[in-house]
Amino acid sequence: MSCREMMLVLTVLATSVGFSQSEPTIKVGQTAPDFSLQYATRDSIARTPLKLSNTVGVRNIVLAFYPADWSGGCTKEMCTMRDDFKDLEKLNAELLAISGDYVFAHHAWAKEQNFPFRLLSDHLHAVAKLYDSYNDKYGFNKRTVFVIDKQGKIAYEDLEYSVADNDDFIRLKDALAKLQ
Repeated sequence: MSCREMMLVLTVLATSVGFSQSEPTIKVGQTAPDFSLQYATRDSIARTPLKLSNTVGVRNIVLAFYPADWSGGCTKEMCTMRDDFKDLEKLNAELLAISGDYVFAHHAWAKEQNFPFRLLSDHLHAVAKLYDSYNDKYGFNKRTVFVIDKQGKIAYEDLEYSVADNDDFIRLKDALAKLQ
């Protein structure tokens, strides 16, 4: 049996017994996995990491995972969030954007684009992996969005968030409106 054939057999076996990598491990209704990450804003690079559990309870939290600062799709996504930031605030939401870029890149990008929210640095992609938001094949975060309610539960997920149009952003705002 060739190596290729063996890999195919192993993949089929793993999938048939429930070990498929495409099977999400995080689900709506469960407690959001906690994490602590360095972050930057348009004004500065924070000295103290943001701990998710310390932000839960005040507002609903939007976790927006994205592949990379400065890229076309990510700039479009984050600029949409920036341009409608007041709408998100009216829906009692706080946005935390997460990629694998370093805080120095986050700070420069946030400053250039005038982002009014925090950009968290998950350089080792540990948090992205916790949230089924890491693409092993390409080594970047997937574009995904989660809403964490004030009780710390996952209230909404979009594992295939798209920037092709505003449909996914509208669904995100609808999900936030239901939490009011």
